[in-house]
Amino acid sequence: MTSKGRVHFALQRKPTDRVPIFMWYHPQTAKRLGKLLEIPGRYVPLAMGDDIRQAWVSNNYAMEGIVHEHDGQSHVDDWAIEWTRTGGFNQISKYPLADAGEKQVLQYKFPFGRIDPLVDLMKPVIKCKDDYFVGCDVSPCVFEMYWRLRGMEKTLMEIALKPNLTRKMLRRCADFSIELSEAACQRFDLDWLWLGDDAAGQQSMLMSPDIWRQMVKPLLKQNAEVGKRHGVYVAFHSCGAIRPIIPDLIEIGVDVLNPIQCSCPGMNPLELKKEFGKDLAFMGGVDTQGVLPNGTADQVRKATAELLEGMTADGGGYIFAASHTVPPETPDDNIFAMYDEAGITKEEIFDRAAQIRRSLRQSRLD
Repeated sequence: MTSKGRVHFALQRKPTDRVPIFMWYHPQTAKRLGKLLEIPGRYVPLAMGDDIRQAWVSNNYAMEGIVHEHDGQSHVDDWAIEWTRTGGFNQISKYPLADAGEKQVLQYKFPFGRIDPLVDLMKPVIKCKDDYFVGCDVSPCVFEMYWRLRGMEKTLMEIALKPNLTRKMLRRCADFSIELSEAACQRFDLDWLWLGDDAAGQQSMLMSPDIWRQMVKPLLKQNAEVGKRHGVYVAFHSCGAIRPIIPDLIEIGVDVLNPIQCSCPGMNPLELKKEFGKDLAFMGGVDTQGVLPNGTADQVRKATAELLEGMTADGGGYIFAASHTVPPETPDDNIFAMYDEAGITKEEIFDRAAQIRRSLRQSRLD
């Protein structure tokens, strides 16, 4: 079974040879595994057996796709946001609208002239479309895009004190994301359109569910409708405790929910599966704060088996993935135990790494 077929079958609740996998690694974890497998870190997901190939084509590319060698190095993206590598990740070091007055905020220009080159970021991934399940990540889409421009504290304050300004800017953020989504869906043969808009923290929503439904939900619905019109699945990412709005996400057309941060209130993956599994597929749920980095290999095996059994009880509807990036402190034995329980042996991983090395050597010779 190809990776592409495996994911499609899982989302259709049909039997597969193993659960599909899409695992995310902290950069330091990928670097360490790459050294162990004797391959560049960027090839680690391929060696580990990931079934999905995806590219960031919006602002998440600035955060995830531009990799600095050392902490303290920075870049400014197409939105005029400054990013600085801190602790292995790019984090915002300058919000372009942080000190702007209302008139200046409304004059801000989104990078519509960059739509084509941004969508071009899909080109390397689309080459894999015959064998792999291919996704296009257009996140962040609405609220998260705006606070990356304005700053979280000011955005949350203005939701309460200047709702008209906030609505206008959320509308403009959504308009950019919708146009980007439309361009990607028109140009490429995608399997899913990946939306993202972090709406919650570790304990609760960042705004009340009612405010989210009034200000954000209608805009996300329009974004999801792009994928629906083009006949592709719609995946949605939001970290945190988003349990109150899961029925809303189903209502607007979301097919797959990620990352299921199981340590957050209301986000137990097995309970969510029982409640929403008929209408929603899930991707994530591996505990990257507890058992995976801190347990024994046997404990990881047990937790993985329980997760897989519960999340595939209806025959599928699940993609095996972490609730966050696999942290650097995770023992190698725990990682291999997790994969083995999911149907990929350590031997298979090392064999794929050897194939990657041969391929890289051959490409250098050519």
